Amino acid sequence: MTTLDLLSTPTPRTSGRVERFGTIVVGGGQAGLSVGYHLQQRDLDFVIVDAHRRVGDVWRNRWDSLRLFTPAKYSGLPGMPFPAPPMHLPDKDEVADYLERYAERFDLPVRSGTRAVSLAHDGERWILHADHGTLEADNVVVATGPFQRPNVPAIAARLDESIHQLHSRDYRSPFDLPDGPVLVVGAGNSGAQIALELARHRKVWLAGRDTGHLPRRLLGRDIFDWLWPLMHRFTLETRLGRRLRRRVRGGGDALIGIPERALVDAGVVRVGRVEQERDGWPVVDGHVLRPSAIVWCTGFVSDYSWIDAPVFDERGVPRHTRGVVAEAPGLYFLGLRFQHRMNSSLVGGVGYDAAFVADEVVRRSETVMAE
Repeated sequence: MTTLDLLSTPTPRTSGRVERFGTIVVGGGQAGLSVGYHLQQRDLDFVIVDAHRRVGDVWRNRWDSLRLFTPAKYSGLPGMPFPAPPMHLPDKDEVADYLERYAERFDLPVRSGTRAVSLAHDGERWILHADHGTLEADNVVVATGPFQRPNVPAIAARLDESIHQLHSRDYRSPFDLPDGPVLVVGAGNSGAQIALELARHRKVWLAGRDTGHLPRRLLGRDIFDWLWPLMHRFTLETRLGRRLRRRVRGGGDALIGIPERALVDAGVVRVGRVEQERDGWPVVDGHVLRPSAIVWCTGFVSDYSWIDAPVFDERGVPRHTRGVVAEAPGLYFLGLRFQHRMNSSLVGGVGYDAAFVADEVVRRSETVMAE
């Protein structure tokens, strides 16, 4: 008997038609499409549901100048290389269009515009209530990725109403912000990219601790020519891999290709962390800043509130081994940060975890059929 048997409650079935599948994949981004490819290669019955109107919209809706920091040669999904020169850094629209073409090329069964509302186990199968109906399956792969709900610090609610605040998820371009100085909070890759773009038009403060940086090129080669093999080698089965995951979870990613000198030359003013406010204005390093706008580049948090299963830790992160949830047979996760490798959540890295999860689905499907 599993934890799921002990704690889950039966889910009432809705009146009307219930569609049945062998496997439901929730999420039609790079993770969902990758596992869809592998499920198809294994001749399994499945469907992919995604809330967005078009495949790739999760990328189309990011800020206008966003580019991957991984070259095209390291940004392809299983079975289809990224269609660009090997060292080209794809922009967000190129990634979006690539995902859409990928789904079309392999004729993956994607149902766009279908939002998952709730997921639970009724004692026999998994029941997914969506906004356009109900689906049942023996297996569910949650491929919604690590970037779900914007993480905005509590101090944001205490700041002056005149400050235009938005999260990096909702940022598009400098021209969408009011005139005046901008405070960018969060000095990771997103924050640094946005700060550099804004600095061409106005004064910019970049708040947050230094996460370190990696050069774009090392010994005459792109940094990822060196990093990519290491990302594969140091998995969670290695001591160094486990140490790296702790660092990634606790300290963020190093800046790639954006040296401190580039920020200084662009006029970006580096400041410390925003931890206090005075009369509604942010205080940094003992000084009151008066920005007209704040862009919160403070990352995302997981949101699995729609899943009714006792499989999450105190941080809301699923307990799993390589995406397999032992406490809830038939439930899998994909696209998590450092799921098994350092590149598990990257476009070009998720396919390896997807193949493993698909094999686990095959094994369970064979077991269910034999019962």
